[in-house]
Amino acid sequence: MTMMCVIRYQIDPFQREEFRTYAENWGRIIPRCGGHLVGYFLPHEGTNDIAWGLIAFDSLASYEKYRARLKADPSACENFSVAQSKHLILREERSFVEVVEGTFGLPSALPRAA
Repeated sequence: MTMMCVIRYQIDPFQREEFRTYAENWGRIIPRCGGHLVGYFLPHEGTNDIAWGLIAFDSLASYEKYRARLKADPSACENFSVAQSKHLILREERSFVEVVEGTFGLPSALPRAA
C-alpha cells in the first residue's frame, strides 16, 4: 500500500446504528471491488457526529479502477441509495494521504496485558 483514502463523515448522531450497518456493508463490498479496507470508525467519546473510513490502495490508478468497479456493483449502489434515502451522511470529505515507509501498522512494543 502506498496511499490511503481517508473519508471523514459528518453523520446524523441519531442514526449512529444505521450508519454502523452502512459501514458493515462496506466490509463486504470494498475488498470485493479492489480496496484494502483498513476500517470504519464510529464516534465513541467526544464529538458524536464524526465517523471515519480508511481504504488503502497501491496507487491512484488502483483507486480509479476501484471506483469504476464500485459504480458497477449492485450491492454498492444499494448501500449508497439507502444512505441517501435515510440521510445518514450530512457531509463527506475525502483526503488522500501517502504512507511513510516504516511507520504503517507497527504493533505496540509493550507486552500484552493478561
